[in-house]
Amino acid sequence: MNRSVWWLLQRRKSRLSQEPGAALFQGLRIRLTLWYCTVLGTALVLFCVALYLGARYFLLAPIEANVARHVHMRVDQWLATSPDRACSSLIPPDRFGPPALGQSTFEMVACFDQNGTLVQNANTAQLPSAFLTNTIAKTALQEGTATDTVDPGGTVGPIYRYAQAIPSPAGNGIAGVLLIGVSIRAQEAALSLLLTLLLAVGGITLLGAALGGLFLAERALAPARLAWTHQQRFIADASHELRTPLTLLRADAEVLLRSRERLAAEDATLLEDIVAEANHMTVLASNLLTLARLDNHSSHQEHEIIDLADMARAGARRVQALANETGVSVQVEANETVLVIGDPILLEQAVLALLDNAIKYNHRGGQLTVRTEIKQGQALLEVSDTGIGIAPEHLPHLGERFYRVDKARSREAGGTGLGLSIARSIAVTHGGTLTLTSIPQQGTTVILTLPLVHGMPPDRLHDAEESASSLPAH
Repeated sequence: MNRSVWWLLQRRKSRLSQEPGAALFQGLRIRLTLWYCTVLGTALVLFCVALYLGARYFLLAPIEANVARHVHMRVDQWLATSPDRACSSLIPPDRFGPPALGQSTFEMVACFDQNGTLVQNANTAQLPSAFLTNTIAKTALQEGTATDTVDPGGTVGPIYRYAQAIPSPAGNGIAGVLLIGVSIRAQEAALSLLLTLLLAVGGITLLGAALGGLFLAERALAPARLAWTHQQRFIADASHELRTPLTLLRADAEVLLRSRERLAAEDATLLEDIVAEANHMTVLASNLLTLARLDNHSSHQEHEIIDLADMARAGARRVQALANETGVSVQVEANETVLVIGDPILLEQAVLALLDNAIKYNHRGGQLTVRTEIKQGQALLEVSDTGIGIAPEHLPHLGERFYRVDKARSREAGGTGLGLSIARSIAVTHGGTLTLTSIPQQGTTVILTLPLVHGMPPDRLHDAEESASSLPAH
């Protein structure tokens, strides 16, 4: 497949994926899926946190309670007999009752003096250095009790420590600090495994929820898609059917107006109103038909090489008469050849819609500038005016169908609120964008951005045009 055909197919694929209807339902499907995943993810997180905290409590709480009980018993022994015996780790823990569930029978014991200095004995040399750090002893001297967890590494694993300050028998201060620790390696390993399982199962569940959410959202949106299709078909059919009677109505009124001298003044005024309203409704029906065909991509579209600069100059000539009536000067800045591929009729309609708005909402004696250029590999057509501008709160809604900032002025100027919608739909149909910026009482700038024909030698441009005409139209 030659380069031109590939380029056209890629652009057509991009255009179809950006059709207004497809974009609407794609956005709805993504939002429904995100909501589904968010709700399920929140429930999973709450469940996992509750399960992990519950498991941690049931694994560690009995050990902590048992160590605290042992500390209190050794403190009593310190006060009743001697510190040496209370600080000995040779006393079997069974004397204080059975160990807690999962607790090792090996109990580490150390003592510190009233200054937080370790009291050396025959057992301290066999204890891990991390267990013998005096930070917890100093905390216990200040607060009475202290607990923490240290990890000396090796086969011992994490150690849970409990320190208790021992009051002096004479009642004049602190006699020392008793520290007991037990290894909680098995409990921490179990919690680590549980955390890994929760993360793995949660991740897989969320992935499955996302896939299931996309499927369910697609099924849920099927009736909406059908209703959308029927609505677009109805709008297209109704607009098409309305154009003929509206044309006849306007023609009949204009025929009657030819005999104005034989009509009463009130009757002539009524006929003029009928002509004006028929014109307005004809424009509205044509715009609705255009939008419906663009949404469904049902109308035949040409694929031709178009010079956007020539189209800008031609559009400026066509609106010159309207601009002269309102005293608006039109300036064209289009000296560089800007080639795009598209339907000349649709693109011309988009350009004329932008120019028409720029004239209608301009000040008398204002200025309208049409500029084309190539920027960052894109073709740009910019329409700027020195008109009334648009307030910032209205900018996000521009391009919505039937949305008008000043409804009274729009109706008076013959606007239907569909011009920007049509221009934006045409831009999207051609794989482009339509952006708008405005400053109240200073003017508005609309930029139509389209894919530029670049990277093709001149002899390929003719091939691209022929290849485009040979592709089946939608």
